[in-house]
Amino acid sequence: MRIAYVINSLEGGGAAFPVPAITSVFREAGHTVKVFALARRDGLAIPLCEKAGLEYCICPYGEKQPIRMFLWLRRALRAWQPDLIWTSLTRSTAMGALIGILERKPVVSWQHSAFLKAGNLRLLRALRNTPRIWVGDSEYVTEVTRQRLDLPDARMACWPIFCVRTDVPQAAPWQPGEVIRIASLGRFSPEKGYDELIDALVMLRGRDLPAFEVTICGRGKERERLETKKRALGLDNLHLHDFVHDVPDFLATQHLYVQPSHWEGFCVAVHDAMQAGLPVIGTAVGELNHSLQEGRTGWKVPPRDAAALAECMARVLSRPAELHATGCNARAYVREHFSHTNFTRIGRDILHRAMPGRA
Repeated sequence: MRIAYVINSLEGGGAAFPVPAITSVFREAGHTVKVFALARRDGLAIPLCEKAGLEYCICPYGEKQPIRMFLWLRRALRAWQPDLIWTSLTRSTAMGALIGILERKPVVSWQHSAFLKAGNLRLLRALRNTPRIWVGDSEYVTEVTRQRLDLPDARMACWPIFCVRTDVPQAAPWQPGEVIRIASLGRFSPEKGYDELIDALVMLRGRDLPAFEVTICGRGKERERLETKKRALGLDNLHLHDFVHDVPDFLATQHLYVQPSHWEGFCVAVHDAMQAGLPVIGTAVGELNHSLQEGRTGWKVPPRDAAALAECMARVLSRPAELHATGCNARAYVREHFSHTNFTRIGRDILHRAMPGRA
């Protein structure tokens, strides 16, 4: 079977980075896969696709030309003649669903986000009957999708978008006298909650805590503003860096991970950190509600609450010798829940349900 995987872009992020692992499930089952990206953006997912030997093509038109983009996608899919269209994110899902109707092709659609703009929600509701299966990338997103699109169980599936690796470097225990190194990975955009993290760091100033530093790695339009805010507040222990290409190696140098997001779906970055043996302080959103077990694999705080974040960080940082044990629990959790065996089994089951010719 030929599977067209349609995605908004090949930029770095939680929807594009797992594409090689997702499509490997299809390819290992004997199917042919090609990725159709509606935009390149920063292109950080391209090396991962190329390393996996995954064929891809990118729409040459700008994102402000949706009609030309749609016509390009329809021509490209018609030329390639897929048996199944698998879409990811709202724009590609809308275009893929319309093309599925026009070309009489079955469609499967991911849902990654716990938050949708009102216009996008109306669009997905209008197209709700087109995909054979809607796939949530986490338990939380699956349930939210079921409710907001009013879908029966037979049209839903949950496929956690994370497949654990057991070969990645592991974080070492903190040693007395060391600066506690705290990481965060994510786009510099408002919903990632970095304003609240900065505010929390200000609240921690002057507290009787071991020395610590926070490093945020990513790209985005908010970086310059956050840099300005950081400098104005004199936060010398906060570092804003560019996107990290070797995430496992970077995480292995840290002692703690923080994710202050306003909302999330699955949040691959948090689970990457847990995979590396890092404990996590995160907001009680999305899949983090399941993965962060209080005091065992990490700690949860309310979103948009800098004071709660500061108090949680203070409690955790006051006991640095306990970080490694919590990180080991976090690693054990992701290895149990997101194993390669489970990842492959779920993906193949969804593919079997979606195959052309099935009722």
